Amino acid sequence: MLFGMTWTADGGTWLFVWSILPILLRGLLTTVQATLLGFTVAAVLGLGLAALKSAKSRAISLPTRAVCEFIRDTPLLVQLYFLYYVLPDYGIILPAFLTGALALGIQYSVYMSEVYRAGFESVLVGQTEAARALDLSPTRIFTVIILPQAIPRIIPALGNYLVSIMKDVPVLSVVSVLEILNVAKIIGDRSFNYLVPLTMVGILYLILTIIASAGVRHLNKRLPIQGLPLQ
Repeated sequence: MLFGMTWTADGGTWLFVWSILPILLRGLLTTVQATLLGFTVAAVLGLGLAALKSAKSRAISLPTRAVCEFIRDTPLLVQLYFLYYVLPDYGIILPAFLTGALALGIQYSVYMSEVYRAGFESVLVGQTEAARALDLSPTRIFTVIILPQAIPRIIPALGNYLVSIMKDVPVLSVVSVLEILNVAKIIGDRSFNYLVPLTMVGILYLILTIIASAGVRHLNKRLPIQGLPLQ
């Protein structure tokens, strides 16, 4: 029994498929939630890291780059174990789901920071110089001139990372998060039928990634039309 439901592999493959589909969909919901939370953390933290790495003060940029390099060069699984098993020793206890989402966000924030930086550098230098000549504050230059022009250009790259985060969510199973692949494994362990649940996981992931990719393409087409110039 899982989530209060029972199933059997007897009675035909299709009966088995329909009996486990609701359980897999609950696992899929957890996967989507972890993906969206992890992506949000990565997007926000990545923006902050990009700003710090671009700081003129080396006392700010160099330590930030060192931290980013450390995160980039260590496996996601190590970071997940650190957050889940080490932080409680210092009084910081987080739920498994939140810990996993944070680990995904921290890992991918480093990569997104490079995407942001490339987007910022793609904005014509003359525009920022003109803004300074008009005595606009650095904050206003960033939020009104640089960011609106950079975002449409980096949406495809951010979309790729969204899909990558989604495909890395199964790593959270090591801290007992019941995402869709972990649920399928439990079903396989108890029914002795791994082919059906794992095949269904692959199909559901395919559908999810197709929807996410289509959404990114749609957003990429609409943003410039909404008054965000590319030049």
